[in-house]
Amino acid sequence: MTTVVEIMAAISALPFDEFARLRRWIAERDWEAWDKEIEADSEAGKLDFLTEEALEDKRKGRLRDL
Repeated sequence: MTTVVEIMAAISALPFDEFARLRRWIAERDWEAWDKEIEADSEAGKLDFLTEEALEDKRKGRLRDL
């Protein structure tokens, strides 16, 4: 099995274009995981407090146009 130290050494040895490609892949994978987490939290009602806060601010006239 490959260790993180070995992976880091292999990444350090990559030419810049291959490193950039890897970096894009990691970023895309990270964003996909984030999207799934936000979606699951939303479906579970964990973000409902944000809607309630916004509606309360609207009722109290504390919203402003952007």
